[in-house]
Amino acid sequence: MSSAIWMCRVGSYSAGKRSHLIRPRPTKAGTLCWARLVPSSPFSGDRSGPLYARAQDSLLLNQAIEERLDRLRQSDALPMLRTGLKGLEKESLRTTNAGAIATTPHPKALGAALTHPHITTDYSEALIELVTPPFRSATDTLAFLHDLHQFVYDHLDDELLLATSMPGRIAGDVSIPIARYGTSNIGHMKHVYRQGLAYRYGRAMQAIAGVHFNYSVDEALWPIYRNLLGCSDPLTQFIADQYFGMIRNVHRYGWLLLYLFGCSPALCKSFFIGREQLERRFAPFDSETLYRPYATSLRMSDIGYKNDSQAGVAISFDDLASYVASLTRAIETPYPPYERIGVKVGGQHRQLNTNLLQIENEYYSPIRPKQITESGEKPTLALRKRGVRYLELRSVDLNCFDPDGVSLDQLHFLENFIVFCLLVDSPPLSSEERSEIGQNALAVACCGRTPDFKIRQRGEERTLRDWGNEILEGMKSIAEVLDHSAPTHTYARVIDGLTETVKDPERTPSARLLNELRESGLSFADYALATSQKHAERFRARRSDPYTAQHFARLSVESLEEQRRIEAADTLSFDAFLERYFAQS
Repeated sequence: MSSAIWMCRVGSYSAGKRSHLIRPRPTKAGTLCWARLVPSSPFSGDRSGPLYARAQDSLLLNQAIEERLDRLRQSDALPMLRTGLKGLEKESLRTTNAGAIATTPHPKALGAALTHPHITTDYSEALIELVTPPFRSATDTLAFLHDLHQFVYDHLDDELLLATSMPGRIAGDVSIPIARYGTSNIGHMKHVYRQGLAYRYGRAMQAIAGVHFNYSVDEALWPIYRNLLGCSDPLTQFIADQYFGMIRNVHRYGWLLLYLFGCSPALCKSFFIGREQLERRFAPFDSETLYRPYATSLRMSDIGYKNDSQAGVAISFDDLASYVASLTRAIETPYPPYERIGVKVGGQHRQLNTNLLQIENEYYSPIRPKQITESGEKPTLALRKRGVRYLELRSVDLNCFDPDGVSLDQLHFLENFIVFCLLVDSPPLSSEERSEIGQNALAVACCGRTPDFKIRQRGEERTLRDWGNEILEGMKSIAEVLDHSAPTHTYARVIDGLTETVKDPERTPSARLLNELRESGLSFADYALATSQKHAERFRARRSDPYTAQHFARLSVESLEEQRRIEAADTLSFDAFLERYFAQS
């Protein structure tokens, strides 16, 4: 994500109205994290008492959640749980009407991918990424994303945005164009980084798309919450600790998101061109389609973002300092297989370096701590200097049944889930628990709809249904708080509906997709294309609101001008630029 816009717009969004264009000043760093609980505090839960023992039995701390909500209520701080900021990043492959990945440049009418605040590209020139500002209301966030889609479709001519996370037909790696960002040093660095990903992992994996949910707690809540926890740490440290507790809990409980929202149980056989040996891991659905019968999210499986290439990258989530240190170590540790690729061959850069990670973003994680970076600043340096500003939840597949790729009900659940991860106790992760967490996520991604499916919790087997129901039960009290000013009781209704989905795997998006493939008789690639065409027809049936369209068009022009300014201001050679970039400390 282009994090420069995080927290620069707060309030409501209404298409065609000037209100969403107001940009309050960015606030200073500091957002949330997980606090070190003070054992003497009754609010933290006595680890030797009956409350903690019962909480360990369920690992949900439902009574602790109730107590924390009650303390927040007594402090008149409960409404602040409803005013956290929500933002989205949504990726989509541009394809032709025949379903091939587009080889055309990023449309000029959409501005410069390097500098546009809302419309950029991810790995591929064809992989458009739409970025919303953060809003207090998920409804406003989704409305902004919808307007971005509308503007993009107004300028896509006869191309489409692919509705599915997994790509359709691929004519080998060479058919996936790597994104380009102009001639500036920073633009060339972004391109070379992606070139390195191609050498390291192949381009097909980089063509997978998803939705990222960005969240930060209302900053006004932090001093109050610190007092309620009986914590005396400096506020910035408290906030960082809270965020890292949330990160650990997302790792612990994030398998539930794969089950509930995974929408990639099948893929086109062409995904494995040049890697045909991997086809043996799958069953044939038809002559063109491979699948796993009970898969939920192949995107997050061993052929997607949970790959073996980073098995040796051990990143700590204990606290901010440990996280930065371990990530920095991975960026600075040479790796012989990457050394064999080389950095500069025949005068052309193949990758930024030969280390385990080229830069921070190469580490694939279901959630990341984020801080706004200044121009040319390393993300780890920004985190170390200014703390954590928000969290980026990255494990959500595209919802191919929704033209926007994500529904409002999903956003309400994700908001509820992330607040749950704040309020639930979050001890450090042992090596055993880290291994268990990784196995659970992979198992649910590959086989989560298996009848009476079991995963492990603290070394013991549990059915996915029982554990999932416990998590949802723990979220109900939070839903009531978030629903306080919502007459339709949206958050509670979503929990009730997803409780039924936990009971019945046939209600999951992954099961629905496989059923529609069976009923339609279409291959996965043809189904993805047909669905994308339906979504395109919906957007093309209307045009953007004139005021909104004018605003986005102006941003596109400004982004092109900004890219030209950046290119004109460069004075260093690219090699000198890289040396200076990696020397930051």
